Amino acid sequence: MAKLVLAGKANCPYYAKAELLADYLQANLPDFRVHKITQHPDKWEQWLHDICEMNGWEHRQSPIIWRELLDRGGKGLLLGGVNDFLEYAQHYYGITSMMLSEEMLDIAEENLQAHIEIEKEEEEIKSLIKPLQIWITSASTPICYQLIPLLANGEVFGMTTEISIHLLDREQFKEVLCGIVMEAEDMAFPLLRSISEHTEIDEAFIQADVIIVLDDVLLNHEVQSLENCIREVSEICQVYAPLIEKNAKSEVRVISSGKTFLNLKAMLIMTYGPSIKPENVIAIATSWESAAKAMLARKLNMNAAGVKDVIVWGNITGCNHIDLSHAKLYGYDCAIWGPANFPRPLLNMIYDSKWIHSEFLSAQSSLSSRASHCVGMLPAHATATVLRYWYHGSPPGEIVSVGILTEGQFCIPEGIVFSMPVRFQNGNWEVMTELEINETTQEVLERLAHELIQ
Repeated sequence: MAKLVLAGKANCPYYAKAELLADYLQANLPDFRVHKITQHPDKWEQWLHDICEMNGWEHRQSPIIWRELLDRGGKGLLLGGVNDFLEYAQHYYGITSMMLSEEMLDIAEENLQAHIEIEKEEEEIKSLIKPLQIWITSASTPICYQLIPLLANGEVFGMTTEISIHLLDREQFKEVLCGIVMEAEDMAFPLLRSISEHTEIDEAFIQADVIIVLDDVLLNHEVQSLENCIREVSEICQVYAPLIEKNAKSEVRVISSGKTFLNLKAMLIMTYGPSIKPENVIAIATSWESAAKAMLARKLNMNAAGVKDVIVWGNITGCNHIDLSHAKLYGYDCAIWGPANFPRPLLNMIYDSKWIHSEFLSAQSSLSSRASHCVGMLPAHATATVLRYWYHGSPPGEIVSVGILTEGQFCIPEGIVFSMPVRFQNGNWEVMTELEINETTQEVLERLAHELIQ
């Protein structure tokens, strides 16, 4: 099979002559194929230079014609210009072109207009497919490194939604950011339109749809006090919040993630950015929720995926309460079996109540320690999971713990960021206020709220 590539300036009369002859050959010869490439006159010289340099050819005029070597691969066999193509067609097929100069000029003009219209249509189509703009702060951290593949594989925002990722960090981490960008580009994710690094804070959050705040301030009593840590978090948020108001989209969704001070970061961003919608700022509690489920699954000798509706109340990375009163088990191996969607109350399946009230509750500090010392997979997965729920809805009936600005739910004081049970649907979340809580849990919530305010 003969396959020719015919390329030229859109307004070139000689390209028009070669094009018409190639169309005739393709229509009348079953094994002849032609692929046409037209370039705007302003772009032709550079395009021709690049294609010749890539293939080691010498050619200076429009059109340029080469034969693709389909049976053996390779760079292709250069035929030359229009006269070379006419000679090729005459020699192999006994066909030539008798087109007059006037006809060539008319067709060339039509080609140019058609090329301009096609380019305009393509630009309009591209403008309709606008990628989601995702900004990640402290992007040199391991959490970000683990998060990028989860965001770019299509499971979070959908298999038809393209994304652009912007990595923000200080100048001293520029080399790390460049390495992450290169590696992400090499992975060739089909939905990752672009990924870029940023170290200029004034450029932060431009046109952002989603902002993931990963900044961590590690509390080490030997180095600095809690007050100094809070002051450092406050300074970070004082910089971010006005930039979010100024540069991001009005419906931007802000996620406080990472390992430390999640509630505080979310609260301060809303405080220093009063025009940011409170319902669009949340803190991720799923890491601690997952760690608790894993601990329960080990006790029950079952798959952790079957443990549902564990609630994290309070200060996510501080003093919190793991509530098992609504927790359920799916697929638990016991004497009575039901369908796959048949749940069993977790507390009824753990007969060792002493373990729950002593070892499990006392282990909550170790859960926080495990979550805060992880290398990044756990918080990255938690962030991606909650983002997927936010855009596509959480599983029906399933409880998700999220830190949100309180409005008096469950008798918790208004105006603080407090982790509580929510459901996601239709791009929004709502607190599951229909859940009943006992007096003991209510007392714990009051204490947690008081400590958080302090």
